Amino acid sequence: MRHAASDLQVQREASRPGSGTDIQRVSQHITRLGIAGLPRNYELLYEAIIGQNAALAQDIASLGSAPNQASLDDLGLKYRLVSHCGMIDNTSQAEAAKLLREAAEHLADCLIHRRAFTRAAETVLNSIVGDPEQSLSSLMNEMEYLSQALEEATSGETALQTKLQADLERLETLARGVAAAQVASTTDKLTGLPNRIALNKVIADLYERDEGFAGSALIMVDIDDFKAFNSRYGTHTGSRLLKKLADIFRKSIKKNDVVARTDGDEFSLLFANVGMQEAVLIAERLRTSAEDNLVFATSDNGTGTRLTISLGIALSADAATASQLQANARVALYAAQSNRRQPVQAFGR
Repeated sequence: MRHAASDLQVQREASRPGSGTDIQRVSQHITRLGIAGLPRNYELLYEAIIGQNAALAQDIASLGSAPNQASLDDLGLKYRLVSHCGMIDNTSQAEAAKLLREAAEHLADCLIHRRAFTRAAETVLNSIVGDPEQSLSSLMNEMEYLSQALEEATSGETALQTKLQADLERLETLARGVAAAQVASTTDKLTGLPNRIALNKVIADLYERDEGFAGSALIMVDIDDFKAFNSRYGTHTGSRLLKKLADIFRKSIKKNDVVARTDGDEFSLLFANVGMQEAVLIAERLRTSAEDNLVFATSDNGTGTRLTISLGIALSADAATASQLQANARVALYAAQSNRRQPVQAFGR
């Protein structure tokens, strides 16, 4: 069974036996373009080439040979790739800090002009009080001086108001971008399901509840021999199968339950308020529903191939931590994979 080191699609695929061809293709393109072998560049090229994202591939091609890293990162941000989501947050924070610094500088200038007007008003007042017999011409000069000081003060404040309004709109745009990035970082791009990051948070929250963590069941699902299927029929057919399986699982959960795609051909479902007996029944229903629908025509004569799945069950009551719950479910999943005659296995049973 494969273990994912991170949620980057390219790293997930790279860790799989038999996925060398895809990674080699990506590596060849990275070498041909003369760009750094960074994980985010691998994901960018993987999405364009293996993920068949034509728009992204065209944007990369438009950069020409030896594109700079900033241009590549801009594309990663544009297409909301997982490895670039943290960059959105960092960029937004840096820009927000810049806007605040500029606003503070404008405010300081306004205060200087305001103090200058105050001093001018005091000077004119003292002049009038000190010389009530001064000529009309002299008084007009005093008023003109005061008017100029007032104009400078008010124009600065008007400019500041305009800038603050523009900055507020920009900050709102940045906030929407960060929110979209957070959604992208917790969503599986292929199926639209929550990903491993999202599931980990849900399980962590489960173990932090005041009312306790007991009463939930985690079911891990893996498609049997999916690597061989993918190698034989191609990633496009494999992607169709994964989407179909995701739809089946999505329709099998209730409001307080969660289904996530946690690896290439691995899904996890967290069910609330169920015991082991009910969890086993749910797992059997999931297996039957999935296997009845995982049939694809794979040749011109219309013959189909049927895939099977293995399922491992663990109860939150049997695990003291979130990581232990997932480890228990994986142990049960391994047991199911090693015994195809009993494809549903429960930890400790």
